[in-house]
Amino acid sequence: MERIPHATVRRLLQSMDRYDGLVHSTRVPLRVATQRRSLRLQGFDYAHPGRYFVTIRVRGSVPLFGEVVDGRMCLSSAGLVAHRCWCEIPKHFHTVTLDAFVVMPDHVHGVIVIGESRNQPSGQSLRVAPGSLGAVIRAFKSATTKRINEIHSTPGKKVWQRNYYDRIIRTDRELDRARRYIMTNPDRWTEPVSS
Repeated sequence: MERIPHATVRRLLQSMDRYDGLVHSTRVPLRVATQRRSLRLQGFDYAHPGRYFVTIRVRGSVPLFGEVVDGRMCLSSAGLVAHRCWCEIPKHFHTVTLDAFVVMPDHVHGVIVIGESRNQPSGQSLRVAPGSLGAVIRAFKSATTKRINEIHSTPGKKVWQRNYYDRIIRTDRELDRARRYIMTNPDRWTEPVSS
């Protein structure tokens, strides 16, 4: 059976004049997936040496990290924490080097380079392999959350959205594009529309 996109169904139902008369008063249980869909490339080994462009968003898209003034990012105390934690990643992951990155009001963009490891993780059964991109992001999010909550006296408050976005950088041209995107991000910043 072919799946119809939700937006199409919604438009069709809204266009029906007698839609209200078709709705039954009994509740129909909805099937909810028990697992969230992964944003990772299926079958790809994220512990494998490579270059990755990542975006990590603040929960609720709140401008927690500061503001952009005249095309320059002015970091708040939480923004300074995120900046410091990002710079400290290679201290905790010896095969990782950092390339271009920027802390924006409600997200962080960066290029993470994972190098060769002498003892590549063999943990096929592990959800997040040690030294993998997922392990790096998890450690970064954990450290920033802990430090920000200490500063703001908000123990246990969530700072980040679940998951993160990544793009595997396969060529030098892609790397140059990612760098340019990151470095010009403050120039393109516009205030998010509040709803």
